[in-house]
Amino acid sequence: MYRSHNCGELNATHINTEVTLSGWVQKSRDKGFIVWVDLRDRYGVTQLVFDEERTSKEMMERAQKLGREFVIQVKGKVIERASKNPNMPTGEIEILVSELTILNKAIVPPFTIEDETDGGEDLRMKYRYLDIRRNPVKNNLIFRSKVSMEVRNFLSNNGFIEVETPYLIKSTPEGARDFVVPSRMNEGEFYALPQSPQTFKQLLMVGGMDKYFQIVKCFRDEDLRADRQPEFTQIDCEMAFVEQEDILNIFENLTRHLLKEINGVEVDKFPRMLFDDAMRLYGNDKPDIRFGMEFGELNDIAQHKDFGVFNNAELVVGIAVPGGNAYTRKEIDKLIDWVKRPQVGALGMVYSRCNDDGSFKSSVDKFYDQEDLAKWAERTGAKPGDLVCVLSGPTNKVRAQLSALRMELAERLGLRKPNEFAPLWVIDFPLLELDEETGHYHAMHHPFTSPKPGQLELLDTDPGAVKANAYDLVLNGNEIGGGSIRIHDKETQATMFKHLGFTPEEAKEQFGFLMDAFQYGAPPHGGLAFGLDRLVSILGGQETIRDFIAFPKNNSGRDVMIDAPAPIDDEQLKELSLQVNINN
Repeated sequence: MYRSHNCGELNATHINTEVTLSGWVQKSRDKGFIVWVDLRDRYGVTQLVFDEERTSKEMMERAQKLGREFVIQVKGKVIERASKNPNMPTGEIEILVSELTILNKAIVPPFTIEDETDGGEDLRMKYRYLDIRRNPVKNNLIFRSKVSMEVRNFLSNNGFIEVETPYLIKSTPEGARDFVVPSRMNEGEFYALPQSPQTFKQLLMVGGMDKYFQIVKCFRDEDLRADRQPEFTQIDCEMAFVEQEDILNIFENLTRHLLKEINGVEVDKFPRMLFDDAMRLYGNDKPDIRFGMEFGELNDIAQHKDFGVFNNAELVVGIAVPGGNAYTRKEIDKLIDWVKRPQVGALGMVYSRCNDDGSFKSSVDKFYDQEDLAKWAERTGAKPGDLVCVLSGPTNKVRAQLSALRMELAERLGLRKPNEFAPLWVIDFPLLELDEETGHYHAMHHPFTSPKPGQLELLDTDPGAVKANAYDLVLNGNEIGGGSIRIHDKETQATMFKHLGFTPEEAKEQFGFLMDAFQYGAPPHGGLAFGLDRLVSILGGQETIRDFIAFPKNNSGRDVMIDAPAPIDDEQLKELSLQVNINN
């Protein structure tokens, strides 16, 4: 056997026990007459000792030649450590080695396998298998496994059945771009990799499965950022014979269960906020409610003077920055430069200082008096010592800009604490969203989302006013899950396709299988999908998902470790009936 114990479990109770350990050489210290080696495996580190008095000359020589990351096996006796290390679980003991076997040698790694490494991100991604040996990445993957297990346990205990759905499906025009897979046996035809198992889980409800879940890979060919990968994992769920309240309750309980079991945090309240209120008060549909800084709309109290910037704006809106009056003019100028960056896109920022004596000093004193500025402070909730920051412009743009500023200021002020959790349901989304470029409506979630009861008729007269029977679960300013009550009858689904611009023929070609299934007794149903990668990173106190994925892609969608995507040879192209690269 390669080991009787792991490298993290031995302690003073094992003294005088003969043990066998295997692992990687973390580091060694050679004093000539004595050699200490730190042996590491997934579970921890144990110190080995070789010395001239108790170790053979041959073994001493071999121990002195051990390099970093050599894979070795040792046998020996657990003895008390002379210089104890209280900072490690095995710090009271060491192993007096009697046998040493080198299982595999290793070349010098390109970066140190330490918690604080000297390797940059690109280098570590290229050698990800080495990066996984480091505690931060290893622990993140163990943490992810723990979250997944708790999810499975909770859902299984609540009557959900895990069902696998296909990866090779049909491409549809809705949503993001598909990854497509050519079919060798069906020349000129392609599969698509699923962006979600949406239609399949609805078909499972038609099939009577009642409560379904799946921890499933999904794929979207879209632009990448820190919290987005071309392949990602969903906790995908669907339930039959439910209304919105049933779904919200079950997944509140799942989230509550995870926070308690994983983070030791009790959360009772899951407040609910209308989409329209989220946009009005926070400028986005996934607000972080761990702190205040709610928007105050100022049109009626800022557009009565001769300040053209405000008078010509569709929306004038501000926030109060706690303690912001302490900012120097130079710091405020830097803040103005920040909102004028292309990533934010504001043309400028107006500000008003709220002095401790109750007076105000603004960047537009020429146009506004103390009474005006006092109203700004009241509307934004500003107190003496705060700073009111005001943006103006087209409603949708300025809300997004002020939302970005709010989050940046909260980060700087230390208000976004990773060990605090504030869940929130955002409900009553618009069913349809207007594409300003084309003038056409498209589904805000997906075309299978049901309108709120009694609003179907509005599709013909005022489609933009129709609310969806949809809901998102937000945690700490991140959308961690979303879903809806689905359409479950053929006529309503056909109406929805019509308003999305599908002809009856196109609807039948793309989704005829689903509409046909509805004719055989589809129950009322709805569901929700959590983004597992994002959920795990937030529970782990971070917002970047890459470190919680074993083998992630970089910001260009490449796997730099295996060098993918990559060209395929001409023979493969011929087999797939694809054009051969004539340059080769």
